[in-house]
Amino acid sequence: MKRNTINFIATISIALILSQFLPWWSVMVASFITALAFSLKKMAVFLVPFLAIMAFWIVYSFWLSSANDFILAKKIAVLLPLKGNAYLLILVTGIIGGIAAGFSAVFGKECSLLITKKK
Repeated sequence: MKRNTINFIATISIALILSQFLPWWSVMVASFITALAFSLKKMAVFLVPFLAIMAFWIVYSFWLSSANDFILAKKIAVLLPLKGNAYLLILVTGIIGGIAAGFSAVFGKECSLLITKKK
């Protein structure tokens, strides 16, 4: 449980720092790095970064959207089949970011196993 919490906090911290300089895929780099650094087992390899980045993107997109009263989010939600619901768009955004981070973490775990087997 302790490793899960450390990985969760480290993933959010690295993603926050990298998102200041890199595009959206910086969350994938963050989850890859934390998967290399903190070895997780079984489903936690995918779930911990998934939940970390999902929470990060939901909070971050809510914070950005609330600055302009969700005007842009509502317009984008109209373009997608979300019936203009900005909050649903924020949830979908978080899920997409979480899936990207989860797969990146699984790739990082596999790379770490590959590196340790060669030694």
